Amino acid sequence: MAKVFIRRSRIGASAEELFRWHAESGALERLTPDWEPLEVVQRAPSIHNGARGILRVRVGPIPVQWVFEHRDYEEGRQFRDVQVQGPFRKWDHTHRFIPDGLESCWLEDRIEYELPLGIIGEFLGGWLVRRKLRRMFEYRHRITQEAMAAKRR
Repeated sequence: MAKVFIRRSRIGASAEELFRWHAESGALERLTPDWEPLEVVQRAPSIHNGARGILRVRVGPIPVQWVFEHRDYEEGRQFRDVQVQGPFRKWDHTHRFIPDGLESCWLEDRIEYELPLGIIGEFLGGWLVRRKLRRMFEYRHRITQEAMAAKRR
């Protein structure tokens, strides 16, 4: 059964400005904390529908290739990253940029995921995945807020 993780933060930038910042080359690297063992093997050429990228992540000591595809692109509003191949049974990450006035918006990351091995995978690693997601997206949203504040200055 799929689990859902949601992180939502108010950001001091327009939805369009924040969307463009996420669409820039290198956004994934800027948003990945140093402690997370992630290597970009092949950068997606854009966040438009059908664009694919390849990452290398570690599941414990084992390196795993993670292929994702961008979908549901809506200029200035949202895009999704969907796992095509990788460490999860399912991974579907929607990035939403929700206007809140002219100079602010809500950034919402919604991830629907399933661990491999069903209930056994959830029992063995569910708590760890939830902790990693919480920590990762606290970091990502803080970095995003700081970057947008720096642009305003």
